[in-house]
Amino acid sequence: MSMADVSIVVLVALFLATLVPRFNIGLAALPAAFLVGLAADRTADQVTAFFPGDFFVLLVGITALFAVAQINGTLDWLLDGVLRLVGGRALLVALVPFLVGAVLTAVGTLPAAATAIVAPVALGLAARYGIPPFIAAVLGVTGIISGLLSPLAVFGTSANHLGDKMGLDLPGSAPVTFFLGGLLAGLVVCAACLVVGYRTGAMPRGRLTPVGESDAGGTAGEDARGTAGEESDGRGPSPLWGRYLTLGCLLAVVVLSVGFDINIGYLGLTAAVVQQLALRLEPNEIISRIPWNIVLLIGGLLTYVGLMQDLGAFTRISDLLRVDGSPMLSLLVLCYIAGVTSFAASSIAVFATTIPLVPAVVAEGASPVGAVLAVALASILVDINPLGITGGLILGAAKPEDRTPLFRQLLRCGLVSVVVGPALACFAFGWW
Repeated sequence: MSMADVSIVVLVALFLATLVPRFNIGLAALPAAFLVGLAADRTADQVTAFFPGDFFVLLVGITALFAVAQINGTLDWLLDGVLRLVGGRALLVALVPFLVGAVLTAVGTLPAAATAIVAPVALGLAARYGIPPFIAAVLGVTGIISGLLSPLAVFGTSANHLGDKMGLDLPGSAPVTFFLGGLLAGLVVCAACLVVGYRTGAMPRGRLTPVGESDAGGTAGEDARGTAGEESDGRGPSPLWGRYLTLGCLLAVVVLSVGFDINIGYLGLTAAVVQQLALRLEPNEIISRIPWNIVLLIGGLLTYVGLMQDLGAFTRISDLLRVDGSPMLSLLVLCYIAGVTSFAASSIAVFATTIPLVPAVVAEGASPVGAVLAVALASILVDINPLGITGGLILGAAKPEDRTPLFRQLLRCGLVSVVVGPALACFAFGWW
């Protein structure tokens, strides 16, 4: 058995071990990477090089930024404004994360940055209005997926660029087709999620009212009101001024990250420090709100995935899945290669490495636009899982007591999406 095969077996074992009580996959992933690396003649330094430092900065920076917004009540304040617009109608409240996510990615926000913005909103609404956290999270991520293939979004521009580079002779209407396909797929998943929620009785109906005054998914709650009270006695900045400052920082981070392609993690950390000093906040209160367990979870897993890629594990998986057949069968296998690999790796990286296999499928008779669209959707539909940056940001925004059940629900959803998503993407869009 090659080391690539060994790394696959160990990864499967790690997933299965999550069913064992008191087993923490984040705590186990780094030792697993170290031991597999030793067996594969990789030094500790080489294994450590796979640690996703960019993810660390992203998650710490964004969660620090939103920690300030939680402490001074800005998130509650913004949620109140949004909910006044929707009038407390259950369906509209549930759709807020979907719409925010779709708009953000459609105008060019990177998926991780969009998730960092949408996750606290989605989980805050869930806790405040009795919406299941899992449904709120899925609606938010589905909205993000819906806008990813717009002509301004990372997947949309990549699809057009890579398609032309591979000589697929895409028509001029391809960018619009890609966007409509992604939007349609997102709307279908969103509708299915809502139908399941209503049929099972998990989703509330009619007009919603807050379920209590407790902390709403990490939004301000008692901490916000307590901080506001402390700061309104003349000894420090007023609560309203602090919220305006936080809102300005949030907008600045979005504009600078989207418009000028500046790292959103470093922007978040900078904005958090500026606010901490200006609002005279206790640093430890911000640091304690950073979900270090999630940083360990995703950091460990992505380190292991990096080692797997170095050992050729994902190439091995692709070789096992590749078969000859009709154009649609070949495309179906290609979609599963993209979906299975993307489950534990970067979706855009998987998409970029899978697209070179598309010309052979097109040569067999598949539609060039449909093939690119199907592979793109197969790559991103599996993003609804807790093992990537998207899942890490969602878990980080959830209330501590919700994180364990939410992790399991997202993991089950991700596993189902790996089985179902590529097939739906192929047969629904492969002929476009």
